[in-house]
Amino acid sequence: MKTTLYTKYQMNGLSLENRFLMAPMTRSRAEESGNIPNALMAKYYEQRASAGIIISEATQISVQGMGYAKTPGIYSQKQIEGWKLVTDAVHKNGSKIFLQLWHVGRVSSSKVNGLQPIAPSAEIAKDTQVYIFDGAPNGDATFVPVEKPREMTKGDITQVIEEFRTGAKNAIEAGFDGVEIHGANGYLIDQFLRSNSNHRTDEYGGTKENRIRILKEITQVVADEIGVDKTGVRLSPFISFKDMNDPEILETIMIAAKTLNEIGVTYIHLCEADWDDAPTIPEDFRIKLRANFTHTIIATGNKTPKEANDLLDKNLVDLVGFGRKFLTNPDYPKRVQLNAIMNDISDTHTLFGGGDARGYTDYPFLEV
Repeated sequence: MKTTLYTKYQMNGLSLENRFLMAPMTRSRAEESGNIPNALMAKYYEQRASAGIIISEATQISVQGMGYAKTPGIYSQKQIEGWKLVTDAVHKNGSKIFLQLWHVGRVSSSKVNGLQPIAPSAEIAKDTQVYIFDGAPNGDATFVPVEKPREMTKGDITQVIEEFRTGAKNAIEAGFDGVEIHGANGYLIDQFLRSNSNHRTDEYGGTKENRIRILKEITQVVADEIGVDKTGVRLSPFISFKDMNDPEILETIMIAAKTLNEIGVTYIHLCEADWDDAPTIPEDFRIKLRANFTHTIIATGNKTPKEANDLLDKNLVDLVGFGRKFLTNPDYPKRVQLNAIMNDISDTHTLFGGGDARGYTDYPFLEV
C-alpha cells in the first residue's frame, strides 16, 4: 500500500489522523508583559488543527533563553495557564501538539531581554540580527544586531539543562502531548554541536562526541522527566545561516542520531532549508540516518505535496512538516486533497506581528 500524507500513523502509541505536520513558526503574538500565550494564539492553533500533529512555535525556557520580542515562554505559572488555552483548543479539534523548547544562546541582544547573551564560546554570530518592537509607526518589528556572548560556565550549563527539564515538565502540565528540543537553526544546542561556534576545551568541546554532550544530557533529563515517548529533537545539518558553517557537522549529526536512538526519543525532526536555491538533502544522507535512527523521522522545508509523498513512500521519512502553507491556509490538508487554490501571504509586515489578528487568524478557509 502506498504511503501518503493521508495515511494514519502511530508515533510511539500516539495516533495521528494524517502525516501532515504543522511546522514551528515564530509569530510573536504573546503578551509582551510576561511573554504569556493568549486567546488569539489559541484561535490560531485551533484553526490549523486539521494537521495530524502541530509543533508549537519556539518557546523559551527562561528569560536568558529569549532572543526575539513577544515570543512565549514556558517557565512561569501564567505561561502554563496561557498554553492550556492552546492545547485545549487543539485537542478539542482532534489534533495533537508538542511544545518546542528553545534557548537561543548567542542569538540575542540585551535590547530583547536585558541580559548579555550566553554561548559555548565568546564568539559573536556575524551578520545576525534579532528583533524588538520599539514603537515603529506601522507596528513593524525593528531588527537589531546580536551582541557578543559570554562563554558559559559549568554552572551555566547545569542551569540550562535544568531549565530544559523544568520546561518539559511545565509543558506536560500545560496539556501538551510532548516536547521538541530545539537543537537546530543556530541556537544554543546547535552552537555546541558546531566546531566553528564551540571552541571549548572541556568535556563540552573539542571532539565531536564532546560537542554533542549537552544535547545528550538535555535529552536524557527531559526523557527521564516526561518519558521518551513524549520527547523529540529538532536538528538542522544542512543549514548554516547565523554564522554556523561547520565542515564537521554532518558527521557530528550522525553521531548525535545514534545517541538519540540509544536514548530512545520518539523522533528526529530535520529542519531543512526552505528558500528557492537551498541545498537539497542527498538521499544517501536520509538512508544513513534511517539506518542509525530507528524511530520516527520528520522532514520540514518547503516541500511540495508530491515531494512529501515521494519521501513517505520511499520510507525515508514518516511525517512531513509544512510551515508557510499552514500559515496562510489553516485548512491546508483539505486544500491539498482537493487541489484547491492556496492563499498567499497577504502582508509580510504581519509575519512577526504587533499583536493583532491581521495576517494571523484572518486567512480564509476554503468554501466548498
